[in-house]
Amino acid sequence: MPLPVDPLRHLESFRRDVGRLLDPEVWRTGWWNQGMMPRADVYETGNQVVVSCEIPGLRQADDVEIDVDDDRVHLSGVIERDEERRDDDFLQRERFFGRFSRTISLPADVKPESARASYHNGVLEIRIDKARQTRGRRVNIEFH
Repeated sequence: MPLPVDPLRHLESFRRDVGRLLDPEVWRTGWWNQGMMPRADVYETGNQVVVSCEIPGLRQADDVEIDVDDDRVHLSGVIERDEERRDDDFLQRERFFGRFSRTISLPADVKPESARASYHNGVLEIRIDKARQTRGRRVNIEFH
């Protein structure tokens, strides 16, 4: 009986993250300049893989790019804030703005061409049919 999740599937993502941390350029420019990694939930239904990410502040579909291949989803984009305040006016500033990026390994092979994305209340949800396929696809977002 095959394992439901390949334990080695996540090693590539981990290796890439560690490599990024060890990159001298990251330490020279500061890890804080590398962008936010949105928090994500990933789960399976009978015939789909669902990725649900918290990305508050998106204004339009062009603010984020979603690339899907057979075993992972890559998100990247920019959150902009229209602040009329100068930096010295803030007493506390915690809300994220700027570039973000995240690559998420999927627990099953998927059909990239079946991917659909929607955005509601700061949560981006991507639904992808399960299958064996190796072609990638860029996904458009339906804003509600």
